[in-house]
Amino acid sequence: MKTFFIFSLLLLPLLASCAERKQVYIVYFGEHSGEKALHEIEDTHHSYLLSVKETEEEARASLLYSYKHSINGFAAVLTQDEASQLSELEEVVSVWASHPKKYSMHTTRSWKFVGIMEEEERHWTSNKMGGDFLSKARFGKDIIVGVLDSGVWPESKSFSDEGMGPIPKSWKGICQSGPGFNSSHCNRKLIGARYYLKGFEHNYGPLNASEDYQSPRDMDGHGTHTSSTVAGRLVPKASAMGGFARGTASGGAPLAHLAIYKVCWAIPGQSKADGNTCFEEDMFAAIDDAIGDGVDVLSISIGTSHPVNYTSDGISLGALHATKKNIVVACSAGNSGPAPATLSNPAPWIITVGASSLDRAFVSPVVLGNGIRLEGETVTPSKLEENNMYPLVYAADVINTGVPKDMAGQCLPGSLSPEKVKGKIVLCMRGSGLRIGKGMEVKRAGGVGFILGNSAANGIEIACDAHVLPATSVLYKDANRILKYINSTKHPIATIIPPRTVLHTKPAPFMASFSSRGPNVIDPNILKPDITAPGLNILAAWSEADPPTKLNGIDHRVAQYNIYSGTSMSCPHVAAAAALLKAIHPSWSSAAIRSALMTTAEIRNNLDMPLNDESGNAATPFAYGSGHFRPTKAADPGLVYDASYRDYLLYMCSIGGFKDVDPKFKCPRSPPKATNLNYPSIAISKLNRAITIKRTVTNVGAGKSIYFFTSKPPLGISVKASPSMLFFDHVGQKKSFTITVKARKEMLSKHDKDEYVFGWYTWTDGLHTVRSPIAVSLA
Repeated sequence: MKTFFIFSLLLLPLLASCAERKQVYIVYFGEHSGEKALHEIEDTHHSYLLSVKETEEEARASLLYSYKHSINGFAAVLTQDEASQLSELEEVVSVWASHPKKYSMHTTRSWKFVGIMEEEERHWTSNKMGGDFLSKARFGKDIIVGVLDSGVWPESKSFSDEGMGPIPKSWKGICQSGPGFNSSHCNRKLIGARYYLKGFEHNYGPLNASEDYQSPRDMDGHGTHTSSTVAGRLVPKASAMGGFARGTASGGAPLAHLAIYKVCWAIPGQSKADGNTCFEEDMFAAIDDAIGDGVDVLSISIGTSHPVNYTSDGISLGALHATKKNIVVACSAGNSGPAPATLSNPAPWIITVGASSLDRAFVSPVVLGNGIRLEGETVTPSKLEENNMYPLVYAADVINTGVPKDMAGQCLPGSLSPEKVKGKIVLCMRGSGLRIGKGMEVKRAGGVGFILGNSAANGIEIACDAHVLPATSVLYKDANRILKYINSTKHPIATIIPPRTVLHTKPAPFMASFSSRGPNVIDPNILKPDITAPGLNILAAWSEADPPTKLNGIDHRVAQYNIYSGTSMSCPHVAAAAALLKAIHPSWSSAAIRSALMTTAEIRNNLDMPLNDESGNAATPFAYGSGHFRPTKAADPGLVYDASYRDYLLYMCSIGGFKDVDPKFKCPRSPPKATNLNYPSIAISKLNRAITIKRTVTNVGAGKSIYFFTSKPPLGISVKASPSMLFFDHVGQKKSFTITVKARKEMLSKHDKDEYVFGWYTWTDGLHTVRSPIAVSLA
């Protein structure tokens, strides 16, 4: 008893310390009622803080943001006890802590590859499908796309306003000034720019001006890249450093207007190559402003490294409010693949985007001393002397003493011995450390070049980098062949052939290994991701304040355009497609636009084979969702699965766990089942024999039409529709049907628990094929 008493005395100060420790919390009330002016809303938020703070001065000092346009809530510095007191109030929907580093950025041939831009032209024409689609969309004219990211490099030719139309009258945003950025940097292309820093500075202290601009200007490159991908102007003769991918760089919606919301910042004392950080309270404020500013589409290439519940995810809740204003929100799925259940941004009101390849390669072969030639890829401008062969070594054989065996072959900083490396080409393996960092280590040790070998997990995916010395990257099997050659001779030699751009490579597309995978662990009955788009080795505009490797202080090169990979790159492709569809169909809801993109997506590659993953195996909807996006097909999908803001509120009622979000809406006693949310795909977790699901389609094709049901059921599963024929006699007509998914008896006894099987069903009228993927696991 005495021991317990002493332990309790020791524990009390720790508990008190936890209760008094202050951090940023977001206090969320849901939707605004619309009855109060902006200053009244902020006064109300102050009154809540005053109820838990000792003085008015302390209450006002604690407030970081008052969300007042569509989102009703505030971000404030609170103790755990203060946050707990506020969470108990009836009108408070939820309270959650903003965790540092929870969010980060998920880091041209694309538009030709998906059929929008003409292959042989440097401009768009209307004589083929892609040009006709763009003409109908007026190249995105009058559409405003908001981008949450690391800012923008306004001087880039991609953001010229030459030939742009006037700023839409619906625009209510501002051009916020700061170091390196003022109102003159905004124009008819960049119509608005803001930055959000309060959450970052509360956690890290004042921003270091040498690490980032306290303004919308981009010192990273990521934000400039994503912004130009979604809506950059046509820029002839653009290329990455070294002339790679030379051609006309363009965003998908080149006449759309851009609004920049800088929410991601350099982490103090860390290389930008390690990534930036984005604070939830800053992003929540940016989304709230974007809604009030009047954007039509939001592109958010940001997410968590692990799935987060809808109720404590600022992007998810912000996107829900955007949906009420009919704003399309596209988000990256994340770069934590290929492990399952890793994707972020899984809310059903978000278009969640995976990443896949283009049909382009930057071929740079390795030639070994025995005459063997192995294909590699790189966008490194440095070249070895022509016709020269160089000594070749494996990194594990030329390390300093003390390097752990499991890290020996990876060229980590300080690991290589200059005495053993000088004048040689070094074979380094992927694994730990940055790809570009491995090249830096070889250069530090005096190497003349290096070969980067994939790990087995990387499969057939090669991410190209602009290394600081001659280099190329090879597949895992080829890296092993090189290592076998090194071990077979006393004097191994090799050379690296300068790279060249090769188009129409096959197979393409294939899924990138880094692209995060389903299933959706927040709600397994919503299939995610929704779709995939180009995200591997994408050329787009870049910040001239950051070198192509992002190794500031080491790499002093300047690039106007850069090749970069990630679901961060695929997300703005889909946002651009959404902007074009919104221009063609201004009355369509955000759900209808998502449905059109999903149900017209392609699930076969340019060899007319099923999409494959990084290992060459058939990929599944947990990698690509409904398939690879085809914007030209999405303009005329035939049928759409529509859903309203109210449908999403009912969905949240059905999954439970939090209070009413909208003061004008109350959850019914018996809300519809979550599986009946009118989604363009079907996911069923732990199926016990059979389930019947309801769906409704809206006719957006021919006035009079008949659609027939077909399916390719998952293995061991039957899929039937009732009715199996849908008759329409006018555009806008809705028809409901049920899908019964039933496990066959033999499947019930042979299946592995939690193992998913996949299939699809379609509605077709002979002209349109409206396809929906199915994913099923058994109980």
